[in-house]
Amino acid sequence: MPEVRGKLTAGRSLAELTWLRVGGAADWFFQPADIQDLGAFLAALPETIAVFPMGVGSNLIVRDGGLRAVVIRLGRGFNGITVEGSRVRCGAAALDAHVAKRAAEHGCDLTFLRTIPGSIGGAVRMNAGCYGTYVADVLAEATVVLRSGEVVTLGVEDLRFGYRSSALPEGAVLVEAVFDTPRGAPDALESRMAEQLAKRDATQPVKQRTAGSTFRNPLGRSSTGAADDTHELKAWKVIDDAGMRGARRGGAVMSEMHSNFLVNEGGATAADLEGLGEDVRAAVKAHSGIDLTWEVIRVGDPEAGL
Repeated sequence: MPEVRGKLTAGRSLAELTWLRVGGAADWFFQPADIQDLGAFLAALPETIAVFPMGVGSNLIVRDGGLRAVVIRLGRGFNGITVEGSRVRCGAAALDAHVAKRAAEHGCDLTFLRTIPGSIGGAVRMNAGCYGTYVADVLAEATVVLRSGEVVTLGVEDLRFGYRSSALPEGAVLVEAVFDTPRGAPDALESRMAEQLAKRDATQPVKQRTAGSTFRNPLGRSSTGAADDTHELKAWKVIDDAGMRGARRGGAVMSEMHSNFLVNEGGATAADLEGLGEDVRAAVKAHSGIDLTWEVIRVGDPEAGL
């Protein structure tokens, strides 16, 4: 492996780094010292070795057999937040909630990020959104380190955002994002975030081991019957209609509080969680003909023999 100034660990377990607390080990786990260290590492890394950028593991299932890749996780040197006028610049490791709060203090409206679990890197990659606002609506530019080690700046047109998706290049590591924000009174923004938190806490199992929304909301249907991108039909509703609220497999359960949340009630394996998700998809398909799409990212190999 290339020489680094950061920390490079072989065989690092990923279970304790994910919110669901499941999964095997990564072949290698790299925590770069800074952007130059990251670029030099990627440039020297053989092309045959896969790269998987990892945030705080909030919407991730690592399968029980582990991950045949170098997992790259950004740390303290990549979590800064600065505000100049209506522009908010933040490192990819900054937590969404922290960015929302810091922005609000300066009268910048990124309140939609307050209740989204995870870090800014993942939010940009997945075009995270809530309450009708998405990252694509406010992103000015993103800085990424390509698999070749080159550092480039990408705009919204380069990232080609879609619903819960972007065109971030394969193997690229996002290191910084800049947002152009609407303005608002700090007190009003703080009040809005408090209301959002109260609503979330009343309707979602935030005190349990979950990975956020398990499935994307299905595509809607136009008056002609063709699929459209309104996503007004909610995943929890079709899960309920299929009788899968509270469904179980091993230590995994579809939350009674919000049926689009997979929960590790204790002792669940990654296979339990992913298997239950597939049970739900099959039940929904049989009941309504709808193909639910995973929102939780699943990576790695199953445990040997399973």
